[in-house]
Amino acid sequence: MEKILKGKKILITAGPTWVPIDKVRVITNVFSGKLGLIIAEIASKMGAKVTLLMGPTKLVVLSKNKKNFNIINFKYFDEFLTLVKKEVGSRKYNIMIHSAAVADYMPVLTSEGKIKSGRNNLIIRFKPTVKIVDLIKEIDPNIFLVKFKLEVNLPKKELIDVAYKSMLRSRAALIVANDFRTINRGHRAFIVDDKKKIIVCDGKEDIAKKLLFLIAKKI
Repeated sequence: MEKILKGKKILITAGPTWVPIDKVRVITNVFSGKLGLIIAEIASKMGAKVTLLMGPTKLVVLSKNKKNFNIINFKYFDEFLTLVKKEVGSRKYNIMIHSAAVADYMPVLTSEGKIKSGRNNLIIRFKPTVKIVDLIKEIDPNIFLVKFKLEVNLPKKELIDVAYKSMLRSRAALIVANDFRTINRGHRAFIVDDKKKIIVCDGKEDIAKKLLFLIAKKI
């Protein structure tokens, strides 16, 4: 594979983030981190030095290029936030691809023990989490940031409009717009740049390759 990213250092996030409700229970989401892992492995083959922040997953990393492929595992939102601040704050990365499925809410209170079973009902109040992606350019203004946006059941135009506004808010250079309906059925996605030019992708490998080729072209 062409080494178009040789000499570049890329930070990639992937997988879900847990938020605890007590010592033994968590709230999570259905995403495995497969796309982020594919992006990381292809980026490594393209010559990049990759650091992958991977949430809790059963996926196996296939990359044999251990010298240029470092994985840091995490489980919880707070742990992930600390890792992102540390890694981005090091200012050693040229590119960040933020594909992790980050928790948007967390419980206001977390039980120190185990919530007892047998209740007729259980009410848990939530509060918004910190928008990690919106911190990236504040920590390192020079990093080339790629953001991901997921919506459900939106028409293409509306999905792209929502994603574009989200990209501008986070000061990202590119955004990958996804509709949940297609993730397990071919995974169609749209890569959108700051001029609102759109690249259509079909399948996770196609998304990864087109995204990385576009990044290489833009940097």
